[in-house]
Amino acid sequence: MKQIFTIFCLLSVQALFSQKTVTGFTEKSSLKELQVESNFDSLLKASDINNNIRELSAKPHHIGSAGGKEVAENILAKYKSWGWDAKIETYQVLFPSPKTRVLELISPVSYKAVLKEMPLKEDATSNQKDQLPTYNAWSADGDVTAELVFVNYGLPADYEILEKYGIDVKGKIVIAKYGRSWRGIKPKVAYEHGAIGCIIYSDPKDDGYYDGEVYPKGAFKNEYGVQRGSVMDMVIYPGDPLTPGIGATADAKRLERSEAPTILKIPVLPISYHDAKPLLEQLDGPVAPEDWRGALPITYHIGPGKATVHLKLEFDWQLKPAYDVIAKMQGSQYPDEWVIRGNHHDAWVNGAGDPISGQAALLSEAKAIGEMVKKGWKPKRTLVYCAWDGEEPGLLGSTEWVEDHAKELQQKVVAYINSDGNGRGFLGVEGSHAFENLIYEVSKGVKDPQTGVSVYERLKARQATNEKTAKGKLEALNKKGFTLGAMGSGSDYSSFIQHLGIPALNMGYGGEDPGGEYHSIFDSYDDYRRFKDSSFEYGVALAKTAGHTALRLADADVLPFDFRSLYKTVNGYVSELIKLSEQTKENTSAENELIKANQYKLAADPEKGLKTPVLKEEVPYLDFSPLQNALDKLSKSTEQINDSWNKALQSGNDVNSFNIGLFQAEQQLLTENGLPRRPWYKHTLYAPGFYTGYGVKTMPGIREAIETNNWKEAQEQIKLDAAILVKFSDYLEQLAKNNN
Repeated sequence: MKQIFTIFCLLSVQALFSQKTVTGFTEKSSLKELQVESNFDSLLKASDINNNIRELSAKPHHIGSAGGKEVAENILAKYKSWGWDAKIETYQVLFPSPKTRVLELISPVSYKAVLKEMPLKEDATSNQKDQLPTYNAWSADGDVTAELVFVNYGLPADYEILEKYGIDVKGKIVIAKYGRSWRGIKPKVAYEHGAIGCIIYSDPKDDGYYDGEVYPKGAFKNEYGVQRGSVMDMVIYPGDPLTPGIGATADAKRLERSEAPTILKIPVLPISYHDAKPLLEQLDGPVAPEDWRGALPITYHIGPGKATVHLKLEFDWQLKPAYDVIAKMQGSQYPDEWVIRGNHHDAWVNGAGDPISGQAALLSEAKAIGEMVKKGWKPKRTLVYCAWDGEEPGLLGSTEWVEDHAKELQQKVVAYINSDGNGRGFLGVEGSHAFENLIYEVSKGVKDPQTGVSVYERLKARQATNEKTAKGKLEALNKKGFTLGAMGSGSDYSSFIQHLGIPALNMGYGGEDPGGEYHSIFDSYDDYRRFKDSSFEYGVALAKTAGHTALRLADADVLPFDFRSLYKTVNGYVSELIKLSEQTKENTSAENELIKANQYKLAADPEKGLKTPVLKEEVPYLDFSPLQNALDKLSKSTEQINDSWNKALQSGNDVNSFNIGLFQAEQQLLTENGLPRRPWYKHTLYAPGFYTGYGVKTMPGIREAIETNNWKEAQEQIKLDAAILVKFSDYLEQLAKNNN
């Protein structure tokens, strides 16, 4: 009976996959690959996701803590039990923790901020010892007293509004709302404008009762919830601030702390909206513009005036061990070609959602792979599964490991596949655009737990229904293919792609699970099972999505890089830049005409006393022809390499040197000297924005020069990026020629 059942299953699989091929595999190897993935899927269990989240989020486990070491050792033991060759690599990194936190309103009334999240009986881990208090890592020490000014979200554009009101924050303490940018941008911009301190709070309109019931009744942030987080200036470089560009080993040469450019120069503190309300309601000065106002039951004023606050912060600046768990499953044919899969394990507190939900999926993948290996299967290329430490304070563990092993990684790594927190909803993937077809095929082969259609079809449905125009809806409905997002920063892929030029992907599910627990004591197992992914099936979906991607890259006959997608994407970026330049020129000219004609002064309410804008420098003509010529060459070279790719797949020969050339191609998109004012970032296509943080800037050298009206630099960067694209095209042409 058992033998008959086995034969029946095999015939069923063959019937299911008889007409299906997988990109990068021959027809014969496609069938084998799909059988491997089917076996892999059968070993994934929602109960494993559940158990891992509950187990690994049972205690606080920030970097350098006893709980953090315990989690790393727990993960290590799991890998070893599953047959992986696993070890912990330790780095010594700077990590500040708070010694003193004082925030008080001293005028016109007195109020001392609570600065504490209140535990709840409905949340079993919300009152544990060893929880990090509410703070922002990489704030400066400071003891300052000054008038308070409300600066909306604390972005450069908000300071332009303040200037119109004649409000200067020099010598003041600012209070900004979380949202619209990465938190570290807010104190950075405040410092650039002369502020001596910064407070960041979560307004209930953005993250609280305005959108729904608050925790524990609902998933949204309650009045005592606080978002901890790093304010390191990661747009300069991530990782240990004292060892830029090199691994933070025990004997590494370190900067003095005062020399580290990524540590902020003013004190910064996050607070709850419970603590923000008494401060904001004492502000006077102009009433805030309508789009600045939140949902607290007060009239929002800007200040300054009678409201004066005292902010005192002191930190313990010590080196702490970062425990990176590195597990390898050696490849049977190409052991020196690595497919790396990673997710961090450290959290600000218990971190059930961020990062353990993603880590649980990764561990399920590793367990399934271990079981398949025990039954006789082996990957062709080496799989490297990593659990990073210190991601939360600034991508510490992954960056130091990458910097420590940089040369070897550039030689060996096929791709890096990242995940982080995971939830319920829709698939999101960003990364190297030559992988668009790979992700398109993978996403069509994974079912959405709630609807039963593929995760690709569900995502496509959301995109179509979210379109505003009939034309847009129909185009989205009829679209074929998966559009990858571009990579900014905020998770462990950054050093792989933006520093070393290693192809990378970042993936996860979400969009239907509110994030009111983010970086608070309420990011707990109790919160996760109630409001994030109660069935834990989206953890399985992530394991399938990332696992299939890793398995296909590990076993492909010809690696599934399609550089035609990259060309199409870059062509779109260049069109955007040309349009941005033209719009900036037109808008500046029109604004200057209005200013010359005194229109702003006549239109303004005299009682508000708003300043009239000053004339702007006219925008010069930018010559994009070098980029356009480079794109023409790139179009031809990507077609050539695609023809060569097809020949390689059909040949049946050993094409390993061709495969190595494919995965090392992205390194040609690096610029030796890096981006202006931040040489650590070397990729010419993707980088976090200088004033967006997590948010990406594509072709950042050119784009940010245009956005800051630095026209000389914009023209220089156009020429540089054009030369990089020509070099990349030459590389592809030579690779194609060598393979023919």
